[in-house]
Amino acid sequence: MFDFSLPADTPDEERYRELANAADALTDGESDAVANMANLAALIWSFVPDLNWAGFYRVMGDELVLGPFVGRPACIRIPFGQGVCGTAAASGETQRIEDVHAFPGHIACDGASASELVVPVMRDGQVIAVIDLDSPHKARFRESDSRGIEALAERIADRI
Repeated sequence: MFDFSLPADTPDEERYRELANAADALTDGESDAVANMANLAALIWSFVPDLNWAGFYRVMGDELVLGPFVGRPACIRIPFGQGVCGTAAASGETQRIEDVHAFPGHIACDGASASELVVPVMRDGQVIAVIDLDSPHKARFRESDSRGIEALAERIADRI
């Protein structure tokens, strides 16, 4: 059994360093991308407080297709350029949205979501997936969250 939990008051820098280390340990030697994404979604859920959704969308052609996640059922397909996830995939840039209801074209898979962080996972200069985190709290995500999930995305890109 794996227990990777941290105290709630752990500083973000330490939280994300430990998350990346746990991700390494959990996916080391495993070549199945779906299994790794499933474990990583659960790991993110365990490490990052105040989430109502954490998971992956995978690039399939010119759209994103739902991958492993923790949370309520979600949209299955998202075209590039649509919503927060599609914008991140099309631009290759992290999207940190304080109020998803003010985001033009937001796709509301879960009405409880108020803020969102979407980080592209890049391999050989191409977006292969996005890590999507939703929170029921407005302005939940800070720059430290962006940096932490970006570091995680870079570290696991060859394992998903």
